[in-house]
Amino acid sequence: MPRRGRQDRGLTRETNPLYWEIIEAFRKMTGCPVIVNTSFNVRGEPIVCTPADSYRCFMRTGMDYLVLETFVLSKVDRIDRISKIDM
Repeated sequence: MPRRGRQDRGLTRETNPLYWEIIEAFRKMTGCPVIVNTSFNVRGEPIVCTPADSYRCFMRTGMDYLVLETFVLSKVDRIDRISKIDM
């Protein structure tokens, strides 16, 4: 895939196994092995720095899911649903 952003970072299972598994799961679900990584904030707010900041920002946006380490928070089925990824 050609470079599309400011940084082109190679990722291997050996260098970052958790992130690699997330991208691999996304590829299996969608056929697309790419996740765009961008700053996490809404206009006028600072970039999130903590899990609590992430949750507050997530709840104020139209995002359906938030992944924090091995946890997946979903607003799709129920707002308070939290799942743990088995690794």
